[in-house]
Amino acid sequence: MRNTISFLAALAGLSACEAGSGEEVTRFAPEYEGVETRLLDGDLVNFHVQMRGARDTGDIDRYAACAAAQYALIRGYGFARHVRTNVEEEGGVWRGDAVYTISAALPRGLKTIDAEVVAADCAEQGIPMV
Repeated sequence: MRNTISFLAALAGLSACEAGSGEEVTRFAPEYEGVETRLLDGDLVNFHVQMRGARDTGDIDRYAACAAAQYALIRGYGFARHVRTNVEEEGGVWRGDAVYTISAALPRGLKTIDAEVVAADCAEQGIPMV
C-alpha cells in the first residue's frame, strides 16, 4: 500500500512537469481585463489593453494586435500597421499602450497585419477583441 501511495505521489509530481525537462509546466491562463480605444488622428489609433497572467510582453502585444485587427474591420478597413507598443507590469497586472494605423490597402512597413487573418486567429486563440 505504501509503495502505491508513493508511486501515485510521484506520478502526480510528474504530471506537473514536462517530459524529460525536470521543470514545472505553468498553464497559460490569461485574464483579459479590457481594451480602451482612442482615435488619435484620421487613421492613427491608440489601444490601451490590460491583462493578468501574461507570460511576457509578447502576450500583451498579441492582445493589442487583436484589438487593432477587430477595430480595423469594424471601421471597414482590411489592414493595420504597428507603430509602437509600450508595456509595463506591476503586481501581476500587465498594461499595454499601443498605436496602430489602419488602412484599406496594405500599408508600407514591416509590421503590417491583415485584419481578417489576425482577427480569426485571435478568435481561435480565445483572445478578446474590441
